[in-house]
Amino acid sequence: MEFIKFNIKGLILFTPKIFTDSRGYFMESFRQSEIEKALGKISFVQENESCSSFGVLRGLHFQTEPFAQSKLVRCVLGKIIDIAVDLRPSSPTFGQYKMIELSEENKSQFFLPQGFAHSFLTLSEKAIVQYKVDNYYSPEHDNGIFWNDKDLAINWEFEKYGIKEPIISDKDAKLQSLQEFKKNL
Repeated sequence: MEFIKFNIKGLILFTPKIFTDSRGYFMESFRQSEIEKALGKISFVQENESCSSFGVLRGLHFQTEPFAQSKLVRCVLGKIIDIAVDLRPSSPTFGQYKMIELSEENKSQFFLPQGFAHSFLTLSEKAIVQYKVDNYYSPEHDNGIFWNDKDLAINWEFEKYGIKEPIISDKDAKLQSLQEFKKNL
């Protein structure tokens, strides 16, 4: 497994070694020792899966302390644009984001440490996304920032993908702004 680090500290893209032949392919989708080479000691305690149709945008989601979560995200069917936003107050890259394409073709996995908001946009007819987390889901600590926050100014590139308006949940339509989040730090 190879890994790529980015200018926003803590974000890592894991790319598996894929072995193909006339039957199909084989790969290790997860190996704790390989993950720990890049991350150090980490223990994933829950794995989640979602299925979304074209144009669905989920997020920007995160959990607050003491239930903050690191995530290891993988798209097992279809294609998505995955977004991580740095919400660590003391980080020099606070409010900056990284956009990565994850797909069943590239089989890459995107790691987001605790302190990041997470979101994705479905680019295929259907996408199945799985992600491991290092802390359990806690409804009382569930939080988020509006996907279209003016201060984040995320360029979702909707036109490029033929999306007129993203499909979002009622919950995601009511999330807070980055400024509201900063006031509550």
